[in-house]
Amino acid sequence: MAERCSSEGFVSVDPTMTSQGMELTTVNGSDPYLIQPPVEVLIPHLLITIIALVGLPGNAVVISLLGCCMHRNPISVYVLNLAVSDFLFLFWHFIISLLNIIAFLHIYIIYVNIPYIAIIPYLAGLSMLNAISIERCLCVLWPIWYRCHRPRHTSAVVCTLLWALSLLLSLLDWYYAGFLNVLPGNDWWKNIDFIIAAWLIFLFLTLSGSSLALVVRILCGSRRMPLTRLYVTILLTVLAFLICGLPFGIFWFLIAWFEVSNYYFFVATVVLSCVNSCVNPIIYFLIGSFRQKHQTLKLVLQRALQDSPQESASGDRYIQEAPEMLESTVV
Repeated sequence: MAERCSSEGFVSVDPTMTSQGMELTTVNGSDPYLIQPPVEVLIPHLLITIIALVGLPGNAVVISLLGCCMHRNPISVYVLNLAVSDFLFLFWHFIISLLNIIAFLHIYIIYVNIPYIAIIPYLAGLSMLNAISIERCLCVLWPIWYRCHRPRHTSAVVCTLLWALSLLLSLLDWYYAGFLNVLPGNDWWKNIDFIIAAWLIFLFLTLSGSSLALVVRILCGSRRMPLTRLYVTILLTVLAFLICGLPFGIFWFLIAWFEVSNYYFFVATVVLSCVNSCVNPIIYFLIGSFRQKHQTLKLVLQRALQDSPQESASGDRYIQEAPEMLESTVV
């Protein structure tokens, strides 16, 4: 486990790179503390850097608008935490990739043995997306029960618990991997990886089930729900995760069950996960600005998260057939 994660350091996103071709460079005959990545490592780091330069400002705008400028409802609280997790995931890989690029240009970076921190926002982000889908599924399938019995501060409490759980799983992973200088060589890391993989499978199954229930409820049945911008936003965000974000979780599944650690597969999953974290704010602003012109970012984001029926034929006004059951809820 230590070998699997320890080479993440400041110079590579590959958990096996130290033992698979990293070029060690000595200074004044001392021990090799400086590392220069090989040429094939540079391309994914350039891609990650470019993606992060797009995704970091986008998520920062979402965080600033939802955190300071907009009235928060239950869904927007989850979206805010999802944007925070995407921002942290991109920021971590941006720093790693930037340092690798600098090292490739022969400006050497001191290697530091640190754990893979990006797993925290990845777990938290997937958990937030899952919570959003379940919330809307409950609201659609049991609207009266949801309106009358949903606790007032559910969103804030759930987000806090999900962040705490993600941090706890990561700390246990680092603890038994020997990053905290304890239990070196202990095999308990396999059990922790098994737990992480099981949690990822559970999140994937519940996310898929709740999203499928939403699609069926909206598109099928005698009393179909109107297709609102909020549902389109949720479904596109889930689809983006299944295409781009899920492979990273599969990588951890393969490690836990089959002890597979392939550099190229890992790099591909990291790049795709960065794309997923980058594309979420783009989805919000595209959905919010559809058929609308000259709107501020605040109004665009509000429209993307607005749970009201489709626009009228004129395209400039929403038809509110039923009161919004979430807007009146104080988080």
